[in-house]
Formats: sequence, C-alpha cells, structure tokens
Amino acid sequence: MVPRASTDETERTAALYREQLSFGATAIVVGLDEVGRGPVAGSLTVCAVVLPAQPQIRGLDDSKRLTAKKREALCGEIKAVASAWNLAHIAPEDIDAAGMAACLRRAFSSALGGLELERDPDAVLIDGNPLGIHPRERNIIKGDAKVASIAAASIVAKVTRDALMVKLDAQYPGYGLAQNKGYASPEHIKAIQTLGLSPVHRKTFCHNFLQQSLF
Repeated sequence: MVPRASTDETERTAALYREQLSFGATAIVVGLDEVGRGPVAGSLTVCAVVLPAQPQIRGLDDSKRLTAKKREALCGEIKAVASAWNLAHIAPEDIDAAGMAACLRRAFSSALGGLELERDPDAVLIDGNPLGIHPRERNIIKGDAKVASIAAASIVAKVTRDALMVKLDAQYPGYGLAQNKGYASPEHIKAIQTLGLSPVHRKTFCHNFLQQSLF
C-alpha cells in the first residue's frame, strides 16, 4: 500500500502542474516571481523559470512555506530540470531613483527577456498584479502556491537573494543582513539609527527610521 502522505504529495504536485499543462504538454510556459519588494536593504530579485511537463518536481511550494534547507535542495533540482531559467536584480540605488513600481516592471521584463527559448512563450504566468510585460501574460494571485513554474521561480529567487544578503552582511557588518535579509526588523532599525545607512540600503525606504532617531 502506498503511504497516504506520499499519495497526498503526488496529488498536490500534479495540481501545481495543472495550470501549465492546460496550454499543452509541449507549450512554453514561463513562471515568474519576485523576492525583495519590501526590504529596506538589498536588491529586488526576479526569477523566470520554464519547467517541462516531466519530470515533475515534488515538494514545490511557495518559498515562504519551505525551510531554508528544503529551498536549497529544491533550487538545485529546479536548475537541473528546468528547460530555461534566468534571474534579474535591481540595485537599491535604482529603486530609490525610479520607485518600486517601475523597478518591478523592469525586473520582470529583464528576467523574461533573458531566457534562452526556442520560440516566443505560449504563456507568461506572474504571481500578483498585472505588469503588462508580455501579450500572453496571465496574473495569478498567490500563484507561487498554485503553479509549479511560479513556485520554482519563487524558490530560486529566494535562495539567490538570501545568499546575496549573506555576502552583504560580511561587507557591511552590524546590520544583521544575513539574518533579517534586509527587512526592517526592530534590530535592523536600531542598527540603522546607530550606524546610519550603508550603500546597500534603500534611502527612500529608511527616512522614517532616521527621523525617529533625531527625537
């Protein structure tokens, strides 16, 4: 008898692939997702992934639901199995200069445009709101928990950005970037108020913290 847990995971995995398979087994379906929209430090990172119909990767899920160890393992498997994948990063100074809305569109467009594909995608699936980066764009709310290729993109983006934040922590110690990944934790805010901003902080995201330190 097949264990119930194994059967449940097989069914869950099949459900994640259902959206892309609806376009046909040989369709080129790109999934895209971002990591780093909300942090006050570090880059915005977007990943684009094309997964074949087979083999199906078990364990795919919204990256936020997975442990770091599980994400690392899946990231390697995704890169090995994917028909194509690509990353795009937008630096903090560019986010300050152009604003997040423009940078999101730029990052998604860059990640999509950098894919090495045989032909134009049959579908471009994006987690979240419309961006208008491709005529075959389809937007799926909470897509990183519903669609295999979007889940894969969220995992690769998360693992890549987390590794970048660990490197930045070594370059700019004192902010806890390896732990907080650039998000505004209480400890991170206190460090900003004590040390000031580093070159990897988004100045437009940090005004309130700096103003509070003056009173």
